[in-house]
Amino acid sequence: MVQQVKPENTTSFYPDSDGQPMADNTLQFEWIVTIKENLELLLATDEQIFIAGDLLWYPVEGDSKLCRAPDVLVACGRPKGYRGSYKQWEEANIAPQVVFEILSPSNTLRDLAEKFAFYDRFGVEEYYLYDPNRVDFNGWIRQDERFVIIEPLSGWVSPRLGIRFELTAETLKIFTPSGDLFLTYVELGQRMQAAEARAIAAEQAQQAAVPQLLSMGLSVEQVAAALGLAVEDVRAIAPSGS
Repeated sequence: MVQQVKPENTTSFYPDSDGQPMADNTLQFEWIVTIKENLELLLATDEQIFIAGDLLWYPVEGDSKLCRAPDVLVACGRPKGYRGSYKQWEEANIAPQVVFEILSPSNTLRDLAEKFAFYDRFGVEEYYLYDPNRVDFNGWIRQDERFVIIEPLSGWVSPRLGIRFELTAETLKIFTPSGDLFLTYVELGQRMQAAEARAIAAEQAQQAAVPQLLSMGLSVEQVAAALGLAVEDVRAIAPSGS
C-alpha cells in the first residue's frame, strides 16, 4: 500500500497564484468585479456561502497541478472568510456549485475546452460564460451527472442563486430575486451617495418642521407623533423655552 506523503509547506506546494493576471482588460475586470461584489451584497447575510474572484481551486489533495482559478466562484455550505486558495478537501469536499467566466480576446478555444472539462469533471452545478465584447452569453447546468446547455438562457433564473439573466443586443443584465439590477462598483457608490443625501435632506426637513409645528401651538408630544420622533428628540431640537 502506497502512503501519500503530505508536503510540510502546503502554501508552496499549493500556490495561491497561478501567475496569470486576473483580467486582460478593463472591460473583463469590470464584469468580474460587478458579478462578484453584487453577489457579495446579495448573499451578505448568509454566513454559509463563500464567494471569491480569481481564486485558485484545488479539487484533489496531493495534485497541485490540477487547479483552475474561476473568474467568480460560489460555494454554498462553506463559511465566509479569507482563503489563499480553495482546497476542496479542507472545505468538507464541497466543490463550488456556481462558476462564472468572463472572456477576453486572448482566450483560446483550448482554454475554453479545458475549463469546461474541469468544471464538468469536478462537479460544478451551474457554469456561466459571458463574452462582453461579442455580447455572447452561454450557460450549462448539471443534469444526470453531466453538463447540459441551458436553452433559452435569456430569462433564466439560477436555481442556486435566484438571480435572473437577460441578454439584450447591447449587454447582459443580471437581476436579483427582488428585481434589482446588478450595478457596477461606481453605480453602487453613486446610489449609496444619493441615498445618504436623501436621508440627510429628510432629517434636515424634519428638524426644521419641529419649531414650525411648535409655533403653531402643537405640544411636544403631538409634534413627536406627527414626525415620528421620540419626545426627547423633539425637546432637543425645540428652541429653548418651547
